[in-house]
Amino acid sequence: MAEPRFECVGARVDPYAASPTLVLRLRITDDAPGGVHVIALRCQIRIEPARRRYTATEAELLADVFGAVARWGETLKAIQLATLSTMVPGFTGTTEVDLPVPCGYDLEVAAGKYFAALDEGEIPLLLLFSGTVFARADRGFAVTPVPWDREARYRLPVALWQELIDLYFPGTGWLRLRHETLRSLLRYKSARAVATWDEAVERLLEEAGPGGGP
Repeated sequence: MAEPRFECVGARVDPYAASPTLVLRLRITDDAPGGVHVIALRCQIRIEPARRRYTATEAELLADVFGAVARWGETLKAIQLATLSTMVPGFTGTTEVDLPVPCGYDLEVAAGKYFAALDEGEIPLLLLFSGTVFARADRGFAVTPVPWDREARYRLPVALWQELIDLYFPGTGWLRLRHETLRSLLRYKSARAVATWDEAVERLLEEAGPGGGP
């Protein structure tokens, strides 16, 4: 009976994707004597924030996600990153395949806030696998589910995430604002003859006083 085992052995940035995309490299091993014909694979990816340490600056920025550090024993829960599907071509023994992971840059989503708060180190990922294995048998194919306990962990370098974002949004970030807020900001910018949106926000932060500056 087919019982695939999974490892995540690497990651890279896809420089040619239409939107920010990381590519995880999966190694799949299966000892089925006749080999595997195909796997209809599903993968759920979670961030495990409790599996790393944080600097004081990172902890301050993560308060919007997990609350005060004193409560992190209760609030530092896994964050859903993505649920993906892919087809793994036939193989015997071991194979490696790419798993593209689309990555948005939405600072209203927990995963986006988490990534944006990190300066260095690694991001602990948990990959949970499911799906269907079509294995070669004496009479045609044997169809079995991927065992429910199949999983893998990978520590994604923060530097790789930063490389991805810098590739698609060089030196910038994005915030989604309500129409009313944008119109108010436009009035503020026009009234003061401010040249750019960046400068308008910087002036507002300076006017906010201590703790409000960049």
